[in-house]
Amino acid sequence: MKCGVVPVTAFQQNCSILQCAETKKLAVVDPGGDLDRIEAGMQQMGGELEVIFLTHGHMDHCAAADVMRQKYGVKIIGPEKADKFWIDQLPENCRMMGFPHADPFTPDQWLEDGDTVQLGAQTLQVIHCPGHTPGHVVFYHQPSKLAIVGDVLFQGSIGRTDFPMSDHGALISSIKDKLWPLGDDITFIPGHGPTSTFGQEKQTNPFVGSRYG
Repeated sequence: MKCGVVPVTAFQQNCSILQCAETKKLAVVDPGGDLDRIEAGMQQMGGELEVIFLTHGHMDHCAAADVMRQKYGVKIIGPEKADKFWIDQLPENCRMMGFPHADPFTPDQWLEDGDTVQLGAQTLQVIHCPGHTPGHVVFYHQPSKLAIVGDVLFQGSIGRTDFPMSDHGALISSIKDKLWPLGDDITFIPGHGPTSTFGQEKQTNPFVGSRYG
């Protein structure tokens, strides 16, 4: 599977564009805004958009999802239903943060831990990783050793837990109990900033790294 990353919105959120190497079908993960930039990335990769995946309901990750769904006639899949309240608050949150207006929407499918999703001939595993938000999910493609982790984990940091329904303890458990067992050689694309590997973060991340206790 191929992957491209397009930073979008004033928050420089990493919108990922995944492509099935066999069918050339595309998935867009977390289209938070700047649709023109996302479409330029899609055009560069080639292929047809098949599906939109969402890791969680924060505006910088999902505010353009419904616009894309209507324009391309594809489904929105994810996140887990506990993030519904975030999506319902999109108009208010966008206004408060100076984002372009976004209407609330309902995904075509809510996800649960252990689900799988399809992109062309590729199957991705769904891992529920609450903490940053209660309904946050991670998408994991085992053959490529690639995980799309949203705002759970970053290079050298972890997701914020000062939002309503955030839970710091749950976030740490999500990382250590659900992500680390996937393997040190897994490359992950975070919601913001550069990519890293679980092995690198396990050793050096000051919030969850082994050398920090």
